[in-house]
Amino acid sequence: MTAREDQKSLIEQEYIGIDQLAPDFEARSTEGTVRLSDFRGRWLIFFSHPADFTPVCTSEFIAFQGAASQFEMRHCALLALSVDSLYAHIAWVRDIERRFGVKIRFPIIEDISMSISRAYGMIHEASSTTAAVRSVYFIDPGGLIRAMIHYPMTVGRSVDELLRVLAALQESAEREESTPAGWSPGDALVLPPPTDTREADRRAGADDAPWYFTPAKVKT
Repeated sequence: MTAREDQKSLIEQEYIGIDQLAPDFEARSTEGTVRLSDFRGRWLIFFSHPADFTPVCTSEFIAFQGAASQFEMRHCALLALSVDSLYAHIAWVRDIERRFGVKIRFPIIEDISMSISRAYGMIHEASSTTAAVRSVYFIDPGGLIRAMIHYPMTVGRSVDELLRVLAALQESAEREESTPAGWSPGDALVLPPPTDTREADRRAGADDAPWYFTPAKVKT
């Protein structure tokens, strides 16, 4: 099945979730034609916005570009989507560069038919507007979605938080451990819960430590 055939069938699928394979697609972008599968082998943050020339999204694009080197250090690419046309995208990024001195270098794909947006659950089937198209998907090198965050129109995304989530996903995947609340790179992780009473007793020890909450050793 070709990428375009895949794309036609996207809208017929139930929208995807965490630990599911991100559907492949082919689309025009500000950096040429791209396929989602082109990003296999590295992490990808795939994020969307409802329209070009909007204030919140403009601020976000400037912030994403400003942190591009930090994403690159984590072997993570950036890919944006909007339901506006490619020509509107080009006009927008050119205007951002002219007015704010920031050249947007990551691709922005067009989704005029909204087939990709609907397949990824960015907008509901019954929705008559694109107001809900403000989502972020963290896709691992194997093409699996590892986290999703959805935002309203009025709340700008924090690039620092997205970098933190990316780092947490990478760290937990590498070590098969979990990151506790407020975790930042360099902090201790926590072990998965014990699966039998013997392991629970071992973790509790003589001091009756909380057997269900065991910090892992800090990686050196």
